[in-house]
Amino acid sequence: MAALNRHITRAIAALALACACASTAFAQDRRDLRIADEVSRAIRQYPQFTIFDDVNGRVDAGVVTLDGKVTMPYKKNDIERLVSRIDGVRELKSTIETLSLSPYDDQLRSRIARAIYSNPSFWNYAAMASPPIHVIVDRGRVTLTGVVNSEVDRMLARSLATGQGELSVKNDLRTDAEAARSAAAVSR
Repeated sequence: MAALNRHITRAIAALALACACASTAFAQDRRDLRIADEVSRAIRQYPQFTIFDDVNGRVDAGVVTLDGKVTMPYKKNDIERLVSRIDGVRELKSTIETLSLSPYDDQLRSRIARAIYSNPSFWNYAAMASPPIHVIVDRGRVTLTGVVNSEVDRMLARSLATGQGELSVKNDLRTDAEAARSAAAVSR
């Protein structure tokens, strides 16, 4: 009987420890989600952030990892400083790159943005406070990033970005459905 009680006591202790660990992990996940929301908001609300910049962040146990590309060196520094000041950020890792400073790339960015956002199919996007299609140009190579409503919009944006004097176009646009699926996977 005493041996049975010891086994039951050990089982209860193990279960209590497992519950405590799960509770701690759940609390950390909630903190990470809050930090991720604040990181996203800080980047979106940074006044110098434009459709020609693209920065993303991930959070794991309070460690924020930023990646992406910006058009000016000061933007990289400003964004890193803003994110590092967010409550709960234990460490910041950044691989944000500064795009080459080139008049040709600047002109190409403008041509492509004008081609996309002046198309009637994209007027609803252009009217948004923060248009969702980002045009990243580095040494004549174009990457489209962001989120669009449908596969048709994704393909049309790529088509409009082609033939503007670029060397290549990479289409990293995601549809709303793809973005929702990846957000759901992250929150699990």
